[in-house]
Amino acid sequence: MLVVDDDERNLLAIETVLEDVGEIVVARSGEEALRHLLKGDFAVILLDVYMPGMDGYETAQIIRSRDQTKRIPIVFLSAVNKETEHLIRGYSMGAVDYVFKPVDPIVLRSKVAVFVDLFAKTREIERKAQQEQELLDANLRANAELLRAEQDLRRAEQRQAAIIESLPIVLYLEPLDCEIRCPTFVSGSFEAITGYPFAEVLQKPSMWAERLHEDDRDRVLRAVEERGRTGKLSVEYRWRCADGSYKHFHDQAVLLTDAKGAPLEFAGTLTDVTERRALESQLVHAQKMDAIGKLTGGIAHDFNNLLAAVLGGIGLIERRAGLGEEHLKILSMTKRAADQGSELVRRLLAFARQQQLQPTPVDILSLHKGVNDLLSHTLGGLVELDWRLPQDGWCAFADRSQLELALMNLVINARDAMPDGGTITISADTQEIAPGNKLNLEAGTYVKLEVVDQGSGIPAEIADKVLEPFFTTKPVGKGTGLGLSMVYGFARQSGGTFAIGSEGKTGTTATLWLPQTSIDDKPSTASMPMRLAEDQPSLSVLLVDDHPEVRETTAALLRELGHDIIEASSGAEALTILEGRRDIDILLSDYAMPQLSGTDLLAKARQVLPNLPALLITGYADPEEIGERPTDVAILSKPFELEVLAAALTSAVRRSERHQQQDGTSGPSANHH
Repeated sequence: MLVVDDDERNLLAIETVLEDVGEIVVARSGEEALRHLLKGDFAVILLDVYMPGMDGYETAQIIRSRDQTKRIPIVFLSAVNKETEHLIRGYSMGAVDYVFKPVDPIVLRSKVAVFVDLFAKTREIERKAQQEQELLDANLRANAELLRAEQDLRRAEQRQAAIIESLPIVLYLEPLDCEIRCPTFVSGSFEAITGYPFAEVLQKPSMWAERLHEDDRDRVLRAVEERGRTGKLSVEYRWRCADGSYKHFHDQAVLLTDAKGAPLEFAGTLTDVTERRALESQLVHAQKMDAIGKLTGGIAHDFNNLLAAVLGGIGLIERRAGLGEEHLKILSMTKRAADQGSELVRRLLAFARQQQLQPTPVDILSLHKGVNDLLSHTLGGLVELDWRLPQDGWCAFADRSQLELALMNLVINARDAMPDGGTITISADTQEIAPGNKLNLEAGTYVKLEVVDQGSGIPAEIADKVLEPFFTTKPVGKGTGLGLSMVYGFARQSGGTFAIGSEGKTGTTATLWLPQTSIDDKPSTASMPMRLAEDQPSLSVLLVDDHPEVRETTAALLRELGHDIIEASSGAEALTILEGRRDIDILLSDYAMPQLSGTDLLAKARQVLPNLPALLITGYADPEEIGERPTDVAILSKPFELEVLAAALTSAVRRSERHQQQDGTSGPSANHH
């Protein structure tokens, strides 16, 4: 209660009367009263009418003009002016009642108590309303949070369902007493994986067993039967889907129990592992081909050593023996057979990806005439070639002779698949290969060559084996089983790939992908000079080879060229020779030797004779794959003819001289005779 009066005695009297009604705040002027009203709220204001300065009427008018205080009841205190006009003025200023002095304690307490009680009840109502509002707000917040939680849960469930449906996996529940298979629940991805709606499976419980692959059925049914005894299942099998294709499924299940350990049902997953099995099959195939390739490369190396001795010896006999025409004919036949053996080795190396290809831009249109000429006497009258080639000058970047040989192999295979005759279609197109493709090719543009026959096709059981070397379906003596594997090896070494397959039971399509290039592109590999150098000086040659026959034949060829030869059967023996004499003009060494390879020997030899010219001989490896060697050292591949050997020696000496001039050094002087 705010009591405003300028008389201390009145203030004391009123405080005494009202002290047990409520808290009393006193003000001795209108200005002081207004200051109190700025600080707090009051149940009632007892306001003296006549005060010096700002009187009660003026103070009441200001109180009523402010929004914060205009509803506070004002009771005027007056000792005079009981006339009606003064009372009306007070009521017009906002008074709710008058108390005249001297005040009657009972009347004053009664009037003030009414306003105090009203104020207290109003506060209580406001407090309860605030509590109710707070409860309502809290309830709304709780409902909003619950709604958000439900929405988050639904979104999480939707995400989980979308993830499960996008994965190649089916979740299922199956009762204990299920006869064969009768799931009570499967996830939504079932139809996406199998092609069948779940309702159709429920209508026909025998479908699952009927569509198992016949080779897997007994094993899988036994595993399902054992599930009831062991409480678990893990089996992989092939299952025929709605589109007729077989998919590989990994079926796993565990037994669910209640709190007491009693069995309830089986919970399991059915995972589509078809792609994984295909990748594993490709990996096994690649590993097998790599292993066979390494074996083939080793065999080819040994064959090249033998052929080097044979062809070298034949060449010497041809030059020295002075044979008659009949004997020369026999010698020529022998040499031709050896050359065919050399060609077989090159085909083996193509498979092993170790041959020395000489890729150039090959115009696809030009293949038509070259291959036709090669096959004109081979195909016979029952087989017709249908060439469907572009007219806009596509070029493949490949070794031309090996590409012609690959097409010949494919065409001859197609002919053999059509004993009653037919048409072999050879077509070409370009294809853009995207990154991450299934062909395992670098992204880019490729020339795509297809050879299509009308034969009986490739049986599914041997489709994975046709690219393996030495695998053939032809009778003994009719085929080596090397043709397709050679094509595959050539394609992979050329930066492309090869595939063969059949659709249905008729016809086979063999497809060769090779990098596309333009006719202006230059070959990326340099070839060895093939002409015999004129006025070649006599050289002192240190010849190193661990194969006696090859070493002797090579030495004979070198002597035929007029060179002095010092022979060594190993790298260690060669180093001993170099320590004892300094008149060696060139080192001619085999690359693949035990203990000390050709490159290791060369490094040690140049510690003795720093600028010694050298030439390495190899029977199998790609020059780019030979261990680090100096830039002035070339590679000579076995078997080689006399002219090639002569040109290689001259080129090696001249290359070494140029290298020395660039470095400002001088090498060992040539021992010219």
